[in-house]
Amino acid sequence: MRRFDPSLLPSEPDLQFEKRLWETGLRHIAGIDEAGRGALAGPVAAGVVIFPPDESSRASLNGLRDSKQLTPAERNEWAVSVQETAIAWAVAFASHDEIDRLGIVPATRLAAQRALQACEHQAEHLLLDYLFLPDLDIPQTKLVKGDQRSKSIAAASVLAKTARDALLVQLNEEIPGYRFADHKGYGTRGHLEALKRLGPSPIHRRSFAPLKDAGIIVKEH
Repeated sequence: MRRFDPSLLPSEPDLQFEKRLWETGLRHIAGIDEAGRGALAGPVAAGVVIFPPDESSRASLNGLRDSKQLTPAERNEWAVSVQETAIAWAVAFASHDEIDRLGIVPATRLAAQRALQACEHQAEHLLLDYLFLPDLDIPQTKLVKGDQRSKSIAAASVLAKTARDALLVQLNEEIPGYRFADHKGYGTRGHLEALKRLGPSPIHRRSFAPLKDAGIIVKEH
């Protein structure tokens, strides 16, 4: 990838990449993004979104941004709008065990491939944020800061994030003591203190450095 100038980022993600591909005759352009890649516990999630190649529903996407730039309430609202607007969408996971066994990048790719397989329509071209799926025979465009440039990727990030957050809230009920509902598995101070006090839970990623090293770095999220 070429070096990207951050000053060229649009005020919000748009459909410029999708439009260029639609103009070539393609119809099923899939945006893909992940959530939970840097967490210490739980699965990594991948979302796939295919928007319709017409103008009729695009006004409903005004204001949609990368999930990290939205509040939890905004993400939940946008998740509903994305699902209503898209002609196809899916979210899939790769488990903490798969992350430990394969590594985080292969596991993220596995989650993305599962999401694509679960999609109602076969993608004709993929738009991805940094990620690349070498095992798929589908044309792909790997974008730097793709979740801030492509509306489809931003939408996928919202679906992946909201689905994963909901799962961690559920796991919080099943595995008390770590407060997964608060930090969603990321390395917050409270999470690290719980790890030191209780040790790793069944869903912690034991291959990640903080699970091996008592002198963990606190990362707020």
